[in-house]
Amino acid sequence: MTTKTEAILGARPAAELEESTAAAHVREIFDSIAPSYDLLNHLLSMGLDRHWWRRTARAFKSTLTHPNARVLDLCCGTGDMTVALQRLRPSTTVASCSSCTTTSNNAAAHPITGVDFSAEMLSRARTKYAATNILWVEADAMHLPYPDASFDLVTSAFGFRNLTNYPAALAEIHRVLRPNGQIGILECNHPDGLSGALYNLYFKHVLPVIGGAISGDRAAYRYLPASVARFPRPPQMLALLREAGFVHETWDGYLLRAAGLYRAVKT
Repeated sequence: MTTKTEAILGARPAAELEESTAAAHVREIFDSIAPSYDLLNHLLSMGLDRHWWRRTARAFKSTLTHPNARVLDLCCGTGDMTVALQRLRPSTTVASCSSCTTTSNNAAAHPITGVDFSAEMLSRARTKYAATNILWVEADAMHLPYPDASFDLVTSAFGFRNLTNYPAALAEIHRVLRPNGQIGILECNHPDGLSGALYNLYFKHVLPVIGGAISGDRAAYRYLPASVARFPRPPQMLALLREAGFVHETWDGYLLRAAGLYRAVKT
């Protein structure tokens, strides 16, 4: 098992040597597929993405229901995970849409912050969820524009693997978390055995064809399964969390371990 952070680089869409070049390419990919991103997410996950967002949000309910909790959703894309978190906040108001309902409580709460470096994805988040008080911020997850110890909870759903340096990203999350703050990373995984073989068949052959046909960008939907194959398996990822200074690290596998939630705490 690899435990040295130097051995695990991060996203490399075209085997780039420089992190800055890889990051620019990743941004270009997501700007390109933004118009069809939601449709394809729901279609290619067979609607399970909505369930996974809600399940992840419920895992942090004790934090989310506290009015003074500061929450950051990284690589937020078009905002669906951010809104799943928002629904559990006190005094939440969410626009009616295909993946959410209007809800409200009594006590006011700090707004959630959603961060992404794709302007096109954020534009869709702002449009979809205009009725919320979520703060949508265009920023680089590798260099967050926040002081140390700013947040009680930092999450990321299916976006962390697109960062160009996983150890550095975890260090940056650790920096902006308050003591006893929590990290939650919902990510794809490559299962073993028969389920792994079926997963390979779907991700390498079916997903690129459907995604490419609908989005018009076949290269983007070849990159996405490749990014899953490159991403650390759970034992490696848990080791990276420990190396970054987190404790109580766990992984909860979803749907035959094809995805799962990493959780840990900053001491």
